[in-house]
Amino acid sequence: MERRLIECVPNISEGRDRAKINTIVAVVETVEGVRLLDVDPGKATNRTVITFVGEPEPVCEAAFRLMKKAQELIDMRGHTGEHPRFGATDVCPLVPISGMDMEETARYAQKLAERVGKELGIPVYCYEAAAYEEKRRNLANNRSGEYEGLPKKLKDPAWKPDHGPAEYTESVAKSGATAIGARNFLVAYNVNLNTTSTRRANAIAFDIREAGRVERSGDPLTGKVVTDASGEPKKIPGKLKSVKGIGWYIEEYGIAQLSLNLTDITVTPVHVAFDEACKSAAERGIRVTGSELVGLVPKQALLDAADFFLARQERSLGISEREKIKIAVKSLGLDDLMPFDPQKKVIEYMLEDPAAERLVRMDLKRFSEETAGESPAPGGGSVAAYVGALGVSLGTMVANLSAHKRGWDDRWEEFSKWAVMGEGLRNELLHLVDEDTRSFDRILAAMGLPKGTEEERTARKRAIDNATKGAINTPLRTMQVCVKSMELMKAMAEIGLQASVSDAGVGAACARTGALGGYLNVLINCAGLDDETYKKEVLTQAEGLRTAAEKLESEVMALTLSKIQRGQS
Repeated sequence: MERRLIECVPNISEGRDRAKINTIVAVVETVEGVRLLDVDPGKATNRTVITFVGEPEPVCEAAFRLMKKAQELIDMRGHTGEHPRFGATDVCPLVPISGMDMEETARYAQKLAERVGKELGIPVYCYEAAAYEEKRRNLANNRSGEYEGLPKKLKDPAWKPDHGPAEYTESVAKSGATAIGARNFLVAYNVNLNTTSTRRANAIAFDIREAGRVERSGDPLTGKVVTDASGEPKKIPGKLKSVKGIGWYIEEYGIAQLSLNLTDITVTPVHVAFDEACKSAAERGIRVTGSELVGLVPKQALLDAADFFLARQERSLGISEREKIKIAVKSLGLDDLMPFDPQKKVIEYMLEDPAAERLVRMDLKRFSEETAGESPAPGGGSVAAYVGALGVSLGTMVANLSAHKRGWDDRWEEFSKWAVMGEGLRNELLHLVDEDTRSFDRILAAMGLPKGTEEERTARKRAIDNATKGAINTPLRTMQVCVKSMELMKAMAEIGLQASVSDAGVGAACARTGALGGYLNVLINCAGLDDETYKKEVLTQAEGLRTAAEKLESEVMALTLSKIQRGQS
């Protein structure tokens, strides 16, 4: 069953006093089951973005404790900073990560808001999916007037808080208000400009943000505001949907930035926002020097950016994830202001369990030592998957070399498609290296179950059978992927770079070995299974894959030898 996880990203109105920030953040880790992922303070904004993740109940408890500690330590009466804000904990969004939908996440946000209002006496506005009325969905509406406008806002019946006091008491003067919501993953993204002008930065932000700018007659800055029939100001929409933004000057860096919130990166991805910022800046005589991610970013956002820039360069997209991340970082200038560490900025990397990839994280020498040791795992199944991964790596290399060959510029997309296919198969085979060992471990765990009573013996037998089927399916999948990969090797032997045809042949030989290794593991694991119907079906599949692997390897080898011999004559 998929684990229920939510992310919480509270923004506190303190970015300069590290001791105070650390004290507030420390309470998050007092809640069991919550993992602190990131703490990102900003001096100029005087604001810190905190990110943690876990199951919903512990996350909400950690959020409550954090808001309570922020209320104790932050006095909004003396707060200044570049970022809009109206409270010690300015915003506290919940974001569904897995096993949760938005509706359920919103209920948790509303429950948390009620508790904060009741127990801490902080005025709370619920926003985005947790909003009780449409006008409060937009965070900017709730925060309009900022902290300084709270005395007036709290008196307005239309802006009575959803929870907590509707009066400006001494306690509220110190804590301010807070917005608690449920939303999709939001990317807080700053674009660096080679100017110190906030006005010019704002102009670029207005060019690209969805809300655009107010329409004026005559001079765009000082002209009369154009209104519609109802007297409301008309807007000139910006270029990009699902983007909010302003311009500001950051004294810490000595530059102006565009401060963008990408509220739906499936609508406007990071690389599109960056590209449009570059275009609008250039039109105003300004250059974008790089960009900055505040908090964490989904891995796919960087991979998509890498693909965007690689395609522009007419380069193959079938390269490793590690290389794509490097390309994204350099292309977006994410290391312009400070070093960018993907391991600390990409949410999937922060959530990784190193134990899940114990074998593939080893170097070649360590892997061979582990295989040669007294333990039966890793065994032939893991080695078969790894040999298959080496084979498809060679086929992918030929595709990438062919995509980059001088004189074949018009064929880069053709070879890129093959390389992308190979990269996907390589990653799956690497996953199967550890999965085969995990399958073996599950059999051992099942065999270790108690067998004192008839009921225990029945449960143990059922667990062993299920674990054995898993141990059969893993090498069967290795066979399927290895055979699929040989289509790549055959294509590269036929149409790929002549100088690398031998690599395609070696790749096919490795893939055949991986498939046959998987075949032997399917056979031996089937021997311990009583389910004859299942066993017959699996063995039929395995036999067909073995035959296909041998046939394809023979074809690739014949092509390879023929081309090598022709080259020598």
